[in-house]
Amino acid sequence: MNATEIATVKAEALAEAQGAADAAALEAVRIKWLGRSGQLPAIMKTLGTLVPDERREAGRVANELKNELTTALDERKAAFEAATARTSASAFDATLPGRWRALGSLHPITQVIERATAIFRTMGFTVATGPDIETVFNNFTALNTPESHPSRSPSDTFYLKDDQILRTQTSPVQIRVMLNQKPPIRIIAPGRCYRRDTTDATHSANFHQIEGLYVDRQVSLADLKGDVSHFAKQMMGPDVKVRFRPHFFPFTEPSVEYDFSCHVCGGKGCRVCKHSGWIEISGAGLVNPRVFEQVGIDANAWQGYAFGMGVERIAMILFGIGDIRNLYENDARFLAQFG
Repeated sequence: MNATEIATVKAEALAEAQGAADAAALEAVRIKWLGRSGQLPAIMKTLGTLVPDERREAGRVANELKNELTTALDERKAAFEAATARTSASAFDATLPGRWRALGSLHPITQVIERATAIFRTMGFTVATGPDIETVFNNFTALNTPESHPSRSPSDTFYLKDDQILRTQTSPVQIRVMLNQKPPIRIIAPGRCYRRDTTDATHSANFHQIEGLYVDRQVSLADLKGDVSHFAKQMMGPDVKVRFRPHFFPFTEPSVEYDFSCHVCGGKGCRVCKHSGWIEISGAGLVNPRVFEQVGIDANAWQGYAFGMGVERIAMILFGIGDIRNLYENDARFLAQFG
């Protein structure tokens, strides 16, 4: 196709662009002329059959076709968009009343963490944090957990590469603090934890804990029981009951487990408390001297207690939630109750 023929085609293409009735028709014109299988690419392929002088002139006119058509398409597109914007603006009725949007609220888990933090602050505790991805040393070894302990098994713990894991508890924060801070220490460590656990009404593979650590010259099990009991009554109300049961944990000696009375059934027994009237919160005890050795603290000069508690379980008791899975399903109808 020579320069004269291309000039005729250019006039036709520009006329089609100016005559497009809407954005869809304009896009059809663009595809027809400039698309990969359009007419302009087809024209460019024919230039190779012309003699050099004719090819040079035809190429110049073809480039003019491309540039002028592209400009015309862009101008028409801008005109369509401006018209749409004017139509949308004119459709707005400023006299209509505004739409009411419900205010959001904190998730029950966040509410419990903030409330627990406020209670422990009044008792002299400060908040410490640590990463979700921990070392095996901080999560197990420094806490006197033997190599053969079931919690180290890949069936219980999420192992990553380079001796790293998703922390199974917030106790590694205690190790980090003791490695970097001299006693006395009084901290709580709220955070997310991960275990390979089968999800049911009271268990989840992803959950939250609040760990506590108090290290000083003279610390006894009586201090632990008094502080945990005070927290329970401040958090759950004066009628809540707390019981301590002998137990074993490698990082505390002596060790106890403590339970709060079930608010769902009032202690009568239900599915949440497994018909016992009690909900297990977590474990506690005096810090094992071997843990102090791992972090360089003289166990003859310092004593301490440590405790942990499951945030979800406290939320279930506090709000009367019968299934821990409700906290993670993100059902706005359910969560709206706690606003």
